[in-house]
Amino acid sequence: MGTTPTTASPVALPPIPDEPLTAALERAAAEHGERVAVDFLGATTTYTALADEVARAAGVLVGLGVQPGDRVAIALPNCTQHLVAFYAALRIGAVVVEHNPTYTADELAHQLADSGATVALVWTKAVPAVLIAKSRTALRSIVAVDLAADLPAGARWALRLPIPKARKAAEAMRGPVPADIPRWDRLVRDARPLPADHPLPSSSDVALLQYTGGTTGTPKAAVLTHRNVVANTVQGHAWTGHEPGREVVFGVLPFFHAFGLTLCLSYAVRIAATLVVLPSFDPALVLAAQRRRPGTFLPAVPPMLDRLVTAADAANVPLTSFTHAISGAMALPAETARRWEAATGGLVVEGYGMTETSPVALGNPFDATRRPGALGLPFPGTEVRVVSQTDVTQDVAPGEPGELLVRGPQVFQGYWGRPDETAGQLLADGWLRTGDVVRVDDDGFVVLVDRIKEMIVTGGFKVYPSQVEDQLRSMPGIADVAVVGVPYGDLGESVVAAVVLREGHDVDLAAVRDWCGQRLARYAVPRRLVVLPDLPRSQVGKVLRRVVRDQVLALSA
Repeated sequence: MGTTPTTASPVALPPIPDEPLTAALERAAAEHGERVAVDFLGATTTYTALADEVARAAGVLVGLGVQPGDRVAIALPNCTQHLVAFYAALRIGAVVVEHNPTYTADELAHQLADSGATVALVWTKAVPAVLIAKSRTALRSIVAVDLAADLPAGARWALRLPIPKARKAAEAMRGPVPADIPRWDRLVRDARPLPADHPLPSSSDVALLQYTGGTTGTPKAAVLTHRNVVANTVQGHAWTGHEPGREVVFGVLPFFHAFGLTLCLSYAVRIAATLVVLPSFDPALVLAAQRRRPGTFLPAVPPMLDRLVTAADAANVPLTSFTHAISGAMALPAETARRWEAATGGLVVEGYGMTETSPVALGNPFDATRRPGALGLPFPGTEVRVVSQTDVTQDVAPGEPGELLVRGPQVFQGYWGRPDETAGQLLADGWLRTGDVVRVDDDGFVVLVDRIKEMIVTGGFKVYPSQVEDQLRSMPGIADVAVVGVPYGDLGESVVAAVVLREGHDVDLAAVRDWCGQRLARYAVPRRLVVLPDLPRSQVGKVLRRVVRDQVLALSA
């Protein structure tokens, strides 16, 4: 197999420091201690205070019996305590396992059991689901995290008011927690700090188990070391050229997602930025934060950019403080890029990556050479190749489509407990198979042609058809099902369920959405139902999802 990169990075890779992820926080506290590290709905925490809270939280985890290498599950929305938990677990050499806090008990049970997590730090609203899942896991301790503890004092007081608006706000932020489940904020407040001489993890130690379906089926955990994630933050810093201690990063992406985790939890701390944390993406909340603390850098997905521009226009809130935005997880439409740059006077560029690359592997330059709609150029220190879809040892001719391979310091170590799947994805000489078909244009830009697999990307989230199909097959009245994605404007793709009904049964979209809504993440619930007499199959009986997709598109036309 040849090892010549198809196209080179325009930016050199600086030396990657031999240090754990937590070193960035210690450095920021030492050099920018009085700078606001986190702004959560107006409640601010300096870097000195954040480092102190992380030290106490690390002491809590040691007190709970967490040892180096143990897995600590975090199932939280974006909040200050999420940062604290993340860095505390890493500081003592534990492995962070991020989870979507809105997952069902079954989804959480699979991931918690698979990782072997022994301690879970859980949003109060997710505690019931984790308690249901606990018997199927190795969990010893569940600790409840109350988002309200991160609010400004006035906002916490307002939640206690005996009025409908306050009750509704409290219900959205909190959930029922049994009396024997300890509260994280109280444990941290009363804890003794971890001694400064407590052993640090090494750069080669595992830092994260980040769940992904990759390009197929059941979610599996990508193993990322401290060095993998540190490398990606160093690559990102070289790409943006941000000056430490000056940026204001808006944390609107979910921290449990690889994109939000690296750009917000890791990169923002490496450049000692102020991270404006939003518990969820709500244009009104973002604009309120923009009035309070104007942002300079926004990692986002395209629908967020569009909605923010529309909302800012309506509310007459300027976005001109944003000089940089990076768009990922789905294609960046040229019109979205045009609207954002017209509203801000800054630049928005598209990046490409996957959980297995920590996650960024390619990006568009932050200058006039950017190409909306293209994946971009290799990140610093990253090699790419385009190979035959049927023989990965053969490079394709320039400009021809083929599978994208990536190699670099950010490429993961493999899948947790899945050596066979690791061998199929991570080749012996370090090249990662992405499962995406691309071409490289004459100017070196990589352009996405198609996905080899049939994963659906909706609103930046990955939906795996087989998981949705598994749930629908158990629904009364459905004999067979195929789930596909079809174009859906700014959201990228819409989840469509094509079903074959059992004789004498009738099923409507409302029933399908209700059934799936109790078993799947909200973004995976089908938006449309199509009833077919039968499903097209290959000679070996496999449902041909691409043919189903064509049928759905034809019906739409």
